[in-house]
Amino acid sequence: MAMKNCFQVTTVCDTTRASACRPFVSLKKLHFPTNKGLHKPNISPTTSPSFFAHSRGSYQSSRIVCKAREALDQVQVVTDSSWDELVIKSENPVLVEFWAPWCGPCRMIAPVIEELAKDYAGKIACYKVNTDDCPNIATKYSIRSIPTVLFFKKGERKESVIGAVPKTTLSGAIEKYVEA
Repeated sequence: MAMKNCFQVTTVCDTTRASACRPFVSLKKLHFPTNKGLHKPNISPTTSPSFFAHSRGSYQSSRIVCKAREALDQVQVVTDSSWDELVIKSENPVLVEFWAPWCGPCRMIAPVIEELAKDYAGKIACYKVNTDDCPNIATKYSIRSIPTVLFFKKGERKESVIGAVPKTTLSGAIEKYVEA
C-alpha cells in the first residue's frame, strides 16, 4: 500500500493569525520522530523544522492518522481494469459481491459484507463489482442474479452464494478458505 493511503496529516495552523491554517500536503516534508520505550517524542517547530518550514508564530499540532487498518477492513470497488490485479493475483482468499445500486437485496446484504470485511481483515480481501458498470466480469462468471457472492482462492473461483443470505452462511463459506 502506498504511504499516501496509509497516513493522513490534517492541518498546520499559525495561532497568531486566524487565517493562517493550511492543509499539510507534502509527504516529502513529513519526518517522524523516533520513539524508544515509553518516552514521549518531543515534537516542536525547533525539533522538526521541515514540518513548519520558514514560518513564525505558535502552531497547533497536526494529527497523523494511520489509514492502513481502514483500507484493510473496507469493501473496495473492483473494475474491469483492476480485476486481475486485485482478485486473480491476490495472495489471500477473496470475496467478491456482485451488486447493482437499484437492487434491494443488494442493499440489504451490503452491511453484512462490510462486517465480514472487518471481521476477517488481513485474512480475506473483500471487493464489490457493480454489474451495471462492469458487465464483462459478470458475464465471464455467469452472474445471472444479484446479489451473488463469489469466493476465489489463488485466482481460482471456488464457490458462489446467490441471494441475500445471513452472515452465518457467508462466514461458513469464508472459513473454508481461510487458513488457520
